Parts: sequence; C-alpha cells; structure tokens
Amino acid sequence: MTEIKESSEILTEDIPEDIIEEIGEEDVSAETRTAQNPVSDDKKGKNKKNKSKKSKKPNNGFDFDHYVKKAGIYLEIFKRIPYVLIGDKIKAKSYENLQLQLNQARIPISHEMYISNAIFYSLVAGIAGALIGLFLTYTVVVLVGLPEQLTNLTFSPRFAWLLAFKELFVGVFITAIFMVGMGGVVYALFMLLPGFQASERKAKIDMQLPYAVTFMYALSKGGMNIIDVFRALARSEDTYGEVSKEIDSIVRDMDYFGHDLRTALSSASETTPSDRFQDLMYNLLTVIDSGGNIPNYFRDKSEQYLVKAEVDQKGFLETLGLLAESYVTAFVAGPLFIIIMGVMMAVMGSGTTTMVYAIIYAVLPIGSIMFVVMISIITPTELGEPKLLPTNETLDHGIPDVPGNLEQVYNEDGELIGETEEKIRNRGYFEGFIKSKKSLALKSIALNPLQPMLKEPLTTLAITIPLALLVILVPILMDMNRIRDPAYFIDFIDDKIVFAIFIIIVPLSIFHEIKARRKRKLENSFPDFMKKLASTNETGMTLRDSIRLMAKSDTDSISKEIKKIWRDIFWGLEINDALIRFANRLRTQVVTRSLSLITKANESSGDIGEVLMVAARDAASEQGMKRERGMSMMIYIVIIYISFFVFVGVIFVISTTFLTEMAAAGEQMAASGSQTGGFLGSFDLEAYTRLFKHASIIQGLSSGLMAGAMGEGNVMSGLKHSTIMIAIGYIIFTLFV
Repeated sequence: MTEIKESSEILTEDIPEDIIEEIGEEDVSAETRTAQNPVSDDKKGKNKKNKSKKSKKPNNGFDFDHYVKKAGIYLEIFKRIPYVLIGDKIKAKSYENLQLQLNQARIPISHEMYISNAIFYSLVAGIAGALIGLFLTYTVVVLVGLPEQLTNLTFSPRFAWLLAFKELFVGVFITAIFMVGMGGVVYALFMLLPGFQASERKAKIDMQLPYAVTFMYALSKGGMNIIDVFRALARSEDTYGEVSKEIDSIVRDMDYFGHDLRTALSSASETTPSDRFQDLMYNLLTVIDSGGNIPNYFRDKSEQYLVKAEVDQKGFLETLGLLAESYVTAFVAGPLFIIIMGVMMAVMGSGTTTMVYAIIYAVLPIGSIMFVVMISIITPTELGEPKLLPTNETLDHGIPDVPGNLEQVYNEDGELIGETEEKIRNRGYFEGFIKSKKSLALKSIALNPLQPMLKEPLTTLAITIPLALLVILVPILMDMNRIRDPAYFIDFIDDKIVFAIFIIIVPLSIFHEIKARRKRKLENSFPDFMKKLASTNETGMTLRDSIRLMAKSDTDSISKEIKKIWRDIFWGLEINDALIRFANRLRTQVVTRSLSLITKANESSGDIGEVLMVAARDAASEQGMKRERGMSMMIYIVIIYISFFVFVGVIFVISTTFLTEMAAAGEQMAASGSQTGGFLGSFDLEAYTRLFKHASIIQGLSSGLMAGAMGEGNVMSGLKHSTIMIAIGYIIFTLFV
C-alpha cells in the first residue's frame, strides 16, 4: 500500500538543502526544516561540516526556460491585440455556427477572438500582398517593360486619355490582385480550419467508438458504476483517442463545474462533432432516466457500431475500386494514347515533343501524387503506433550511477577523506557492474546492428540518402570535362539516378516489409490467443494459470511473446504489468486496446471471462475487416500491374519497331539527298528511347505507390511494387532496346 505523507513533507520533500540555506531562515519555518531533514543535532553538525568542505558554484548560466516563458507571455499578449482592437465590433449572432465548430474542433478560443484574429491577420496578409504587388509592378513596368499587347493598344478619341495612365492601371491591377488574393486566402483558411479539424475529429471518433463502447460495456459489466467507467475511459486517451477526450469533457463538467451526470451528458452531446457519439449520449440519458440496464445498452451499441463499421468499409472499398479504375484510365491508358499520338505527330513533322515531355515529366507524377493524397484523405484515419502503457512497477534497465555515499570526497586541500575498506570495496562492485552494463549495451549493438532499422525503417534514410548522393556526385566530379556536353550528361546521369533511387527505396522497402509482416503475423494470431484465454478461463482456470498453460505450446508466431508474459509473471511481476509489457513490446493498436481493456477489467473485477470474449470478438472483427480489404483490393493491384505491363509493352514495341524504321528511313533520305521538309527531319532515335525509358520508370514508381496506398493503406507498402516495376522498365529499355 502506498505510504501517505504529511502535508509539510509533501511540500518540501523535493527541496534541496542548499536551496533552503540560500533562501534563508526567515523564508523556511522550523517545522518545514524538520520535515525536510529530520535528523539529530549531531548529524546536522556533521552535514554542515561536510558541506563546508564542498565548494559551491554560483549558477551564472543562461536561463533558457525563463526566456521561453517570457516569450510565451508576450505571444499570448500579441494574440489578444486583434481582439482588443476590433473584438467589440463583431456581432455574435453572425458567427453562431463558427462557435459550434470551434467547440467541436476543441479550439480553446471564443468566436469573437477567433474572428478578430482572422480579420487582423488577413489585413496583414493583404498589406504584404500589396507590397509584393508594388514590387512586381516596378519590375514589370520599369525594369522589364510592358508587353507589346499593352503598349500598342488604341482607344477611341473619347477614351484616348486613358493610354497615358496605362502603367498606373497595370500597377493598380497587379497590386489589387495580390492584396485581395493573399488577404482572402488567409481569411478563408481561418474560416475553414475549425470545420476541417471538426471533421477530422469526427472521423477519429467514429472509428474508435465501437471499441470505446466495448470498453465501457466490459467495465460496467464488472460492476463499476457509470461515472467510474467514464473516468477510466477519460484516462485512456492514448488508447481511445478522441473518444476519451469527449468523455473527459463529461468528467470535467462534473468535477470542476459541479454539473450532474445528466447535464454533463447533454452538454457533451451538443458539442460533439460525431453524430454517432451524440446518439450514444442521448440514448444513454434515456436509459439512465428510465432505470434501464446500462451494461446491456453498451453491449447492444457495441454490436451496432461494429456492424456500421463493416458497412462503412464496404462503401469505402467500392470507392477505392472506382478510384483504381479512374487511375488506370486517366494516368495509364490516357497518357499512353497521348504519348503515342505526340510521338507520331513529332515524327511526321506536324508537331513538337513539348506535349510528350509535359505528360511524362509533369502529368504522370503529379497526377499520381494527387490520387495517392486523395486515397489518404478518404481512408479511415490510422492512429499509428500507440503510446507505451504505464505499468504499476517501473523496471529500470539503464546504466546506473555510483551511489552518492560511495563517491570519493575531497577536502579543501584536495585530499581524499572518509575512505574505508568497505566503502572502497562496495564502490568497486558498483563500478564493475556499471562497466558490465556498458559492455553488454555495446555487445547488443554489435550483435544486432540492424535493430534500429527494424524498429523504425525510416532510419535507413540516414545511410542511404548520403550513399545515393555519393553514387551521383562522385562520377560527376571524376568526369567533369566530358559532362559539359548536355547530351552526354543526360546519358551519363541516367543510370546513376536510377541506381540512387534503388539505393534509397530498396532498403527502406525491405525493413518496412519485415516490420509490417511481423506485425501482421502477431495481429492475426492475437484473436486466437484471446479466444484461448477466454475458453480456459471459462473452465475455471485463473488468468495466471491460463497464461502458464498457453506458454507451454509453440504453435504460432505469438507463442514466443506468451512465454515472455509467463516469464515476467514467474519472476514476480503482476499479471497486469506483464500484459502491459507484452502490449508495449508489440506496439499495435489492436493489442494495446484489448490488453488495456483486460487489465482495467481485471482491476475492477476478478471475473473477466466475458471481457476476454469481448476482446477476442473485437480483435477478430478488426482483423477480419483488414483481410477483407486486402482481398478486395488484390484484384485492383493486379489490374495496376497489368496496366503497367501494357504501358511498357506498347512503348517498347514502338521503340523497337516503328521508331527504328523511321530512323532508318530518315537516314536513307538524308543519304539520297532528298528534301524531307518537316517529315523525319532531325529525327533522334536515342532521345525518344531515353524519353520512353524515363516514362516507364516514372510510371513504375507512381503505379507502385498507388498500389500500396490502395492495397494496404500505406504508401511505404507500395515501395516494393515500385521497386519491381522500376526494375522491369529499366531492364527492358537498357538491355533490349
């Protein structure tokens, strides 16, 4: 049981003795000093004697925190200046909807102050735009000069006098465009921001609501009253995100504003951006007023929201399918047709290659990025890697320091004092232990140097990006004389850029896939682990015995982690702490959420059989939806691969047949002295071949990222597809063309 301290001890337990002496006796009472250091007079005298032997260094360093706090104060004052200037001129009724959006977005500011800031910073942006417009006016009118279309204008005699002021009109027009444009954009962003943040919160609430309701059902089923259930959920923000924030507002209204439960629920339902959460609160009010069964209500709502989540996913998958078909049509088949037509027209002398260059180097990458961003926007928000859950007992595995009572002490003359054989021996033990810990840490790094990359694949960029730059820059520096020719430079740098791309994306893709595959295996095995726990618990076994029994089996990828759980329990760790350590090792949302639910239920009630079944059902439901998405999107990933092969195949055939024949015909005409005019004039086969190779590489990179965004909801998962497609395109146009 935690020891309860006296108030004076709590207030002063962390005050260092030298600070108390520096403050002075008049600022620290005798009672406080006694609570701080309740020792005998002899010990006090000894402490003072020892302190006199230690030199005190005044703190003359730069107090960074002080200036940060002062800057924060000035910033808050500056933010209030717009409200002081124009706040009283804002009509409240005109922005009632804005105040609701601010509340829903959890932006802690009144609508009067928000509008004041919007108007003020819009004016500042407008003034900045006017200055930019004046600068451009000076550049266009004075330095560059007006274009001929303006200088040669003619008006009727009645309006001919306007021509004398054409420079003024141009300047006013440019200045007005920039002033209104920049000011309007800033004001529009201010007005759109609350609604955007509210919509984002709504999506997160709707995504987490089924699991949060399950959490409330499990705790209420265990006998916890509704207010304590809300408190537990409000403290679980790391697991349940925005739902916990909504519940926290209910708890805050009751604790700090004295509202009863009914009033707090009504207030939360009026300010939430989620219709589903509002429906949950309204119906909960009805259940409370009618004296209904709250656990049964949460159970029914949990099942209802899970069904809604499955329906929402089906609609989302249909939208993804439509986007995939649109992408293939607009950015694979469409550009291919335009490229073919552009090349034909350029070869025939009736057009230029500008359109082809624009399609390959601008439309393909920009359009693909737009589609990837669009998919990311409509994809249900992923919460990412969850935060570490706190344990009741903290195990420090770091490198310790030598205790203060074993450190060497010197007097004013620099002589070592207070040394005994026991002190020297104990200090040697600690120093040896510290040395061993450091050597173990170094051995761990030496034995597994790839561990940081397996944990966070993006760390590979710290190595691969400099290496890729070396691959590009070193050959350039070694061949500076020849690369001055643009044609030679393009041929020279092509392969280096492709190799640099491979150096960057191949390791990143490999480590990401290793991490993702491990995560998938563990998540796929986790529902079965929950079901086994529930089934063994139903037979009358305790949670501890169930884990011990399951640790003996070695049937799936999660067995190793189960053995670690039992090892922690066997060595004296509490069951809840062992499960939390297991969740912190895996760091996935489904595991963290389920084990947080189990540990909370285990704390409130020992009967967790039904909670285990609920956790198993939720985990299985989420994994089922992920599998459904993967299976549904597999066909579209195949379509993207087929469309890429068609794209590369068509331009390969054009390069090896049509363009080759056209080049040969052009050479024959040139040899015979025929005047070809525009037809086959200055035909460069190598330039077209290089252009098509670039097209295949860009299309491969874009299509791969698109496949990853659709199939797995992660752009980095598309790097493996991009690697395959880029390699295919590069090999075809390097070896066979």
